[in-house]
Amino acid sequence: MKLIIISNRLPVTVALEKQNIKIRPSAGGLVTGLSDYLNSLKGGKDESVFNFKPLWIGWPGEELKDSLADEVRAILQREFNSYPVFIPSGLMDNFYNGFCNKTIWPLFHYFPSHAVFDESQWAAYEKVNEIFFQEISPVVEPGDTVWVHDYHLMLLPQLLRERFKKLTIGFFLHIPFPSYEMFRLLPRRWGIKILEGMLGADLIGFHTHDYTQHFLKCVLSILGYEHSMGKVLLKDRMIKAETIPMGINFKKFYDLASSKEIEKEKTNLKVRLLNQKVILSIDRLDYTKGILNRLESYEVFLSNNPHWHGKVVLMMVVVPSRIGVEHYRMMKRQIDEQVGKINGKFGNLSWMPIIYQYKHLPLKQLVALYSLSDVALVTPIRDGMNLIAKEYLASRTDGTGVLILSEMAGAARELGEALIINPNDRVEIASAIKEALEMSLEEQKVRLEAMQRRLRRYDVVKWGSEFINELFTIKEAQTRFEARLLGVQQEALVRDYRQARSRILFLDYDGTLVPFASDPRVVKPDEGLLELLRKLSSDPKNEVVIISGRDRKTLEEWFAGLEIGLVAEHGVWLKRKSKPWRMLKPLENNWKEELLPVLELYVDRLPGSFIEEKEFSLAWHYRPCQPELASVRANELVDYLVDFTSSTDIQVLHGNKVVEIRCAGINKGVAGLFWLMDKDYDFIFSAGDDWTDEDLFKVLPEKAYSIRVGIANTNAKYNLLNYQDVLKILRKLAWSEE
Repeated sequence: MKLIIISNRLPVTVALEKQNIKIRPSAGGLVTGLSDYLNSLKGGKDESVFNFKPLWIGWPGEELKDSLADEVRAILQREFNSYPVFIPSGLMDNFYNGFCNKTIWPLFHYFPSHAVFDESQWAAYEKVNEIFFQEISPVVEPGDTVWVHDYHLMLLPQLLRERFKKLTIGFFLHIPFPSYEMFRLLPRRWGIKILEGMLGADLIGFHTHDYTQHFLKCVLSILGYEHSMGKVLLKDRMIKAETIPMGINFKKFYDLASSKEIEKEKTNLKVRLLNQKVILSIDRLDYTKGILNRLESYEVFLSNNPHWHGKVVLMMVVVPSRIGVEHYRMMKRQIDEQVGKINGKFGNLSWMPIIYQYKHLPLKQLVALYSLSDVALVTPIRDGMNLIAKEYLASRTDGTGVLILSEMAGAARELGEALIINPNDRVEIASAIKEALEMSLEEQKVRLEAMQRRLRRYDVVKWGSEFINELFTIKEAQTRFEARLLGVQQEALVRDYRQARSRILFLDYDGTLVPFASDPRVVKPDEGLLELLRKLSSDPKNEVVIISGRDRKTLEEWFAGLEIGLVAEHGVWLKRKSKPWRMLKPLENNWKEELLPVLELYVDRLPGSFIEEKEFSLAWHYRPCQPELASVRANELVDYLVDFTSSTDIQVLHGNKVVEIRCAGINKGVAGLFWLMDKDYDFIFSAGDDWTDEDLFKVLPEKAYSIRVGIANTNAKYNLLNYQDVLKILRKLAWSEE
């Protein structure tokens, strides 16, 4: 098997200069981090996991003619283990500068006023994801592991899943995942497709717990899938959303900062800076980075602390980014004006409070600045992680230095010893600058040592290894579940059915023979289901029993004319074929008068919920309701009812989108034994979809074929994915002897 990395950009960028192909390393934290992780695999303990060399798939940065494209493809595969995906420039512009950076980027970073909702740009996003899929498909082989990265390719995991059912797929989002209130601003069909696209992966990784929870809430609220400890049970498999914060190559930065070359660079800079304290600000040009707020805060600091004039300098580096987007051009003008204003207001012939550079810095110059600067000012308004904060800390080889860090950066969850600030509070940032400049060396060293120890231990290699290991763990869990699916055992089941002289089939109704519906009162059996039951029950060897939570009147009406047994209200009422109804044991129902007002209160508190009253039970249904609020209200109701009925002979069951109250001591297991004690059946079959069916599974003999519908822990021997699979098996049995 091989590891396939897929991202929007390759680790190298291809450019065409006077018909000559130029290949340069790509910039960015994602490329750098992943490259460091892949390099760590060479000769390492994880090398046996993959057939090295890994393959990196992405856009090469240029649209080329077919002849040149073939040449570039050969060079990239031979020399860089990379496979280019060529995309027409017009489509790429609509995709990258359009949907990615005018819709997803602002919305996911909580700038909805900057977001554009353009149908043609969404179409370009879908098209580019489809092109990636088409290009990737020929190189994917059974056993490969595919790791898709970032917001550009959120539809790709599901496209791959539809083609390669068993493929191991991971997805990592390197920007924030927004709250439900922000995400729902997307047109609903776009949001659904994005969530379903991400759910095509087996493991979905995020930098912080908040982002993970936001994603899970959107999945619940929009798609209706609940989770347990980050695990989501889909219709066909289990996936997991996990928090795995990205680290950096700590050793690379620490060793480089200790080198003679960097020491020489630092010495030259110190001479030019006249021993002033240095505050470092370095960021891409982006409205999410809080650069203007940072400048305004520095202005407040200078106004409030005139004794620092001439003694401190803000070294501001702004890296060009997305010049083609209007918001970025406007912001560049505002930064230029603000820097000029502050230097004009406070500077003089011998001192400029801000040294401003608008350019990309190579790694060595960057590390020299990290190593030289007394304070790092990192104040994004919203940031997925922010590796600059971590790189600064790793470059502080003398044990000093202070990090001022926005609480809105993902890195703030790991770097609590930094001076954590609100990026919108100019006064707080100004106070933090003063505190940082005046902090004692002893306190600096205590704070820095704690953060460096954490970053050294959890570096980018640890991040990559943890993700891949967790991905394999999820695949193993899926394999264990698939082993329980009634697959190859179906032949044995049909064979045993044919050979048996006496058979009994216990069949739950909702979720087992028919799908769930918003209103359970309207899910009547269609003619196809009735014909199937008629065929099964007409065999003299068979006893068919519908064992349901429905009331007896409904069951009798729906299945009139069929020679089958019926169980109503989970076992309260039993009816043998062609016999009258009878109760399993005497029961009282006067308790309903006390509990009905409680359920009515929760109907009022949860719009869309309703009460189903049966003879000896009450059911509060909430399937059609808003999922998150419904979950909260259901748990509240269950807690209240359990406490309220603790000293009574009443049982509270929390089923599939329903809370049911019934008399204790009555369940499907007791009802099933009513039939099993009468006769020694050669063949026993039972199918059900929720935990009320577990009572029956528990009492069945070892030889029984018991089936739980859906992915869940169960006492049943086997699982099936859905009600359609149950019907397929029943049809095989019904017509097996013809």
